[in-house]
Formats: sequence, structure tokens, C-alpha cells
Amino acid sequence: MDFTTISNGHSPSSCSKFYSALTAGLLNPHSPPPPSDKTRSSPTLFEMMSNEPDVHPRTQNQGQIQVPISAPRQNQPPPVIDKQALTMQRISGLLSTRSPGTQFNDPYSSDIKLTLSSKDGITVSMNVHRQIVVAHSRFFAVKLSDRWAKQQKNGSAGPYIVEIADCDDVEVYIETLKLMYCKDLRKKLMRDDVSKVLGILKVSAAIGFDAGVLSCLEYLEAAPWAEDEEEKVASLLAELRLENVGAGEVLKRVSVEVTNGTDEGGNNEEVLLKLLHVVLEGRDEKARREMKGLVLKMLRENSSQNDLRKEPLYSACDGCLEHLRNHFLRAASSDLADASQIARQADNLHWILDILIDRQIAEDFLKSWASQSELSNAHSKIPAVHRYEVSRVTARLFVGIGKGQLLASKEVRCLLLQTWLVPFYEDFGWMRRASRGLDRHLIEDGLSNTILTLPLSWQQDFLLAWFNRFLNSGEDCPNIQRAFEIWWRRAFWRRSGEQELPREPHVTTATIENS
Repeated sequence: MDFTTISNGHSPSSCSKFYSALTAGLLNPHSPPPPSDKTRSSPTLFEMMSNEPDVHPRTQNQGQIQVPISAPRQNQPPPVIDKQALTMQRISGLLSTRSPGTQFNDPYSSDIKLTLSSKDGITVSMNVHRQIVVAHSRFFAVKLSDRWAKQQKNGSAGPYIVEIADCDDVEVYIETLKLMYCKDLRKKLMRDDVSKVLGILKVSAAIGFDAGVLSCLEYLEAAPWAEDEEEKVASLLAELRLENVGAGEVLKRVSVEVTNGTDEGGNNEEVLLKLLHVVLEGRDEKARREMKGLVLKMLRENSSQNDLRKEPLYSACDGCLEHLRNHFLRAASSDLADASQIARQADNLHWILDILIDRQIAEDFLKSWASQSELSNAHSKIPAVHRYEVSRVTARLFVGIGKGQLLASKEVRCLLLQTWLVPFYEDFGWMRRASRGLDRHLIEDGLSNTILTLPLSWQQDFLLAWFNRFLNSGEDCPNIQRAFEIWWRRAFWRRSGEQELPREPHVTTATIENS
């Protein structure tokens, strides 16, 4: 904004603007003259302020609004009310309504004619009181004090003509000026939303209206924000640099770094680990599933941040694996008392594996799982209803390798297939029928790609074994026919090609006879 002009009411330039507005019909020429100094006394600062109860419309227009108007054209349809027209309606309401007792925009008691103009061409004039604006705003106090003293010394009559140009938002500026006439600013702000308060805060900071700044910050600290307003609040407070007047209290809601004036980001890991353990140990299965999805979603949204180190995640993973091993081996020895814990711990491992894969740190888990030969050997001794969840962990590794999310050596990939492929085949039918949301085609593609990453001779061993099993199991065996076809083309096309030696080029010579 640009504070362009402060002048005596009788200056030539300002008078010409004033009377031109009058002749244009924007002012009410029939407004009664203000009472003389002999018939009224100047109101005190307290009398000019109110508690802002219910507002009432004023009976006459005491503010002037100017909008650029283009000449009407023939055969032109009536103009559609646009955003600017709606803004003008709201501004007119602000100027024509006030609470009993307040003297904002009162032409009789005011001594300043204030004109605001915006970059989009809106111009608004209103009546304010020097005593009020100087007492509340350092900006007006500096701009008015010296000039005002000179005018009083010269004995000039009439109001000051003050013009402020290039306002970002005239409507918000008027709202801010009206707050200077309120005794209870917080009560007044309770009627506004967060976006309006942010605008008032910006203007209050620009004109040095400290009471307005503090009231806006108190509002923002206590009021709820919509999700899309959080960034606006944080951005504006960072722009205004109001840390010394309470902005830090507002930002505590969205940033732990300002809680005690120091960076507390190191506590993020501790909080997240507590969340992980609470989910892993929860008793309500439905709630556990919901919270697993929620935590995984939040971690994925923040996966670029260093909020969880590899070691704590693997510590939780090792704990789940140890519990699984204990329950699995007990069930294999015909002790099925806690067999339901097998599925629970396998589900926990599957969830942690998702987190590890998202953060691209799952290779060590792949090595560990591929080495679980003791569990693999005990697999067939446990009823399928208790064990099939374990094969979901294997399936997730197949999908990860098939998508390139896990980059392990061919020896580790081969060991995974040697250890867990047969148990996976045996549980596939149960997985397909009992696991909700199982994507069969995704798993089959993952297994196919895992096998096809191996050397050709190793591919042959796994695919011929699958061919035999598929012919005897049908739907209860994963269909990796695509992998089989690719292997076939690789093996037999190259073999037949190797037997055919390339032909040497045959060069002939020719003579050209001149005719």
C-alpha cells in the first residue's frame, strides 16, 4: 500500500476531487450539516469505541465508493454481477452498518476523510477519527502527528483528506479500521473465519496495529483450521516474522521445532516406534487393520524424511520373526494352543515388510527370510488354516523382486525360491480363497519375473517343476505360463541359433565392357 496524500480539507487538489465526487452524485448533497462546535462537545476516546453488539443499518450513506464505469454500448446485454460487484456490496454493508455507541464512519464527529484505493480500481472514502487511529496505529501516529500539529497551529478548519493507494484488499483494510473502534477485539474476530483473520493480521502488522496483531494471533492459536489453511497460516507468519509477539504459540500446532524454541525432530523416531509397537501389540484385529493402513499411508507420504532409521525398524521386525518362529515350531510339534498367533505375527511381518520396501531397505529382510529353512521344513506339519498367512510374506517378496523394489544377488533370489517356493505352492489355494483383497495376477507376475531374473539353467529347474505341479493342481497353483513361454523362447531359440553358423559373404567380380 502507498500512503500518498495527507492534506488540509481546503487544499485545491483535494477539494477538486471532493467536489467532483459530489457533482457525480456519489455523495449525498442533502445530508444535514454537522452540528456546530457550540452545540456539541468532542467525544472522548472511550465514547467513540463500543463493545460491538448486534449491528444496525445506518439510515444514510456516509461512505463513498467509486468504481470505474465504462460507457454502456448499444445492444449490449445487462452486465453480470462479477466478483468485484460482490466485493462492493460487502464494502457498502461495512460502511453503512455499525454497532450502537461506535462512531466509525461518523461524518459529524470525525476529523479525517480517509480514501482507500486498490490495484483493481476500487476506491472507497470513509470518516475516521485521528484520536482513534493515532492511538492504535504507529503508522498513522507517524504520518499524522507533525502535520496535524501544524494544521491546528494555523487554525485551519475542515477534515484532513488522507489517501492510501494500492491496498491489497480494501475490504480487509476497512475491517481492520473498524476493529480500532472495538473494546473487545477477540469477541469481534469470533464472527470471522481463518482466511479473514489472516487478512486482518497482515494489515494490522503493516500499519503497526499491535492490539489487532495480538488478537489475531490469539484467535489463530485457539480456532480450528481447515487442512488447506495450515500452509496459509504458516506461510503468512513466516513472512511477517512475528515470533516475538506470539507467532510461535500458533505454530506449535503444526511444527514440533518451535515447541521449546529448539529442534525436537529427534523425538520423531521415538514417537513413530511407539506407534509401531502399539499397532503390533493391539488386541482388536479390526482396529489393528485400520491403524496399519493409516500408519503406512502417513509413512509413505513422509518417506523422504529421515524420521525412522533402519536399525529400529529391523529391531521390531526381528521381534515379530522370533515370535513367529516360536509359535510355528510349537504348532509343528502338534501344540496348537497358540496356533492363531502364527497368522498374527505373519501379518505383522507383512506390514513391516511393506514399510521396509517403501523405504528401499528390505534387502536384509530378504536374506533373513530366505535363510529360514527350519520354518520351511516344518511348514507341511502345520494345518494350512494356520500357516497360509506365512506364504503372504513370501508372495510380497516375489512382488518386490518382480517390480525391481528389491535388488539382491542371484544367489539370494535363488535361495528364496529353494526355501519357500514349495510351501508357497501348497498354500496358494488357501491364500486365494481366504485372503481378502489378494491380487492373484500381481503375485503371479511377481513370481514369474523373480524366476526370469535367474540364469537360464536355474530358470529351467524351477519352471519344469512348476509345469508338473500345475498339471496336477490347476487353480490351486499359480499360473506362471508367461514365464514358461519366455524361458522356452530363450532356451530353444538360442540353441537352434547356435547350431547354425553364420555364412561367410560371397564376393563376385564383374567386368564392364565399353560399348
